[in-house]
Amino acid sequence: MTSQARLLHTMLRVRDLDASLDFYVGKLGMRLLRRQDFPDGQFTLVFVGYGNEADTAVIELTHNWGERDYALGTAFGHIAIGVADIFASAEDLARQGVKILRPAGPLEGDESETIAFVEDPDGYRIELIEREFRR
Repeated sequence: MTSQARLLHTMLRVRDLDASLDFYVGKLGMRLLRRQDFPDGQFTLVFVGYGNEADTAVIELTHNWGERDYALGTAFGHIAIGVADIFASAEDLARQGVKILRPAGPLEGDESETIAFVEDPDGYRIELIEREFRR
C-alpha cells in the first residue's frame, strides 16, 4: 500500500472561517485552492496549501455553521511548515499579530534544526522549521 500512497490533507474544524483564512492565506501565504458550501449539512469546506492537491498535502478547514466551540484534541500535536528564513518568518508573523508560542531558535538537543511555534486563531500549534529549498 505505501508505494501507492501519499498524505492528501489534514482537516481542522475552525470556529471563524474568515479569521482562519486570514491566518493561513493572508499570514502564512498559502493559496485558497477550493471552497464548497454544503447548505443541507450546514458546513463549508475550504482547502488551502502551498501547492496543488494533485501533488502536495494540503489543509482542509471545516467550518460548521452556527455558533460552535471545539475542545482541542489532546492527541493532536501540530502542523509543521518549512520556511526558508525562520527568524524573518517569525518576525513577520509577530508584526501581523500572530501569537508566537516559541521564538525562533535551535531545537533543544539538535542545534542543526531551527524552529519556532505560532498559534492559529483556533489555538492550533503551527511549527515553523527552517529548510533550504531547491528550485
